[in-house]
Amino acid sequence: MKSGNPALSKKTFNNLKSTTGEVMTIDGTVNKTAMSLAILLFAAYYTYSNAIVEYMWIGFGGGLVVAVITIFKKEWSPITVPIYAVLEGLALGGISKMYADLFEPGIVPQAISLTLGILIALLFAYKTKIIKVTENFKLGIFAATAGIGVVYLISFFMSVFGSGGLPIMNPTNASMISIGFSLFVVVIASLNLVMDFDFIEHGAKSGAPKYMEWYGAFGLLVTLIWLYLEILKLLGKLSSRK
Repeated sequence: MKSGNPALSKKTFNNLKSTTGEVMTIDGTVNKTAMSLAILLFAAYYTYSNAIVEYMWIGFGGGLVVAVITIFKKEWSPITVPIYAVLEGLALGGISKMYADLFEPGIVPQAISLTLGILIALLFAYKTKIIKVTENFKLGIFAATAGIGVVYLISFFMSVFGSGGLPIMNPTNASMISIGFSLFVVVIASLNLVMDFDFIEHGAKSGAPKYMEWYGAFGLLVTLIWLYLEILKLLGKLSSRK
């Protein structure tokens, strides 16, 4: 099984068995995800409403460190995932404020609504088998996500060496190619949610330990943050065309 989400790979649930009798459930993962999102939104509201954009890099940097710890120490998930949610919330609040000031305040609630709407719609599509997670589906999403990752890396190294990165990554670039790229990324990020649902269901069926509910919530959080940022960027590009 392949996934574009670095937190949920084919080896995520290997050799994980409950020793206490308590096992991972889908309902438990849903509850942990809701709690994590609530923590993230509260932290984001704090930095957004107070216009504390300088916390953005602290949040993203600290979030990356905590994410790596969580991936390698899954049993610490009940502690690290709420911390990750706080840090990412601080970062997202700051970057959302920057977008609101650069474009228009309404862009932020639009991005939040679209992100949650996509989450609910794809969860429904997955549960009703409208979207079936076949091996070809997994391979296609993995390949597309990896390709997007390569583009991100190229743009990052270009910006480090002073060229400003790839033009299509600029949120003020309103060209059709740039908008088309962002739309493609939003679609792939959205379909990664379906992959996450499948991995969480697999973990629940395999009798994974109870703490993996937090880890499953972490995996969903990673994808949702990526999706939100890409929707924010897409809305920014569309706003630049007005």
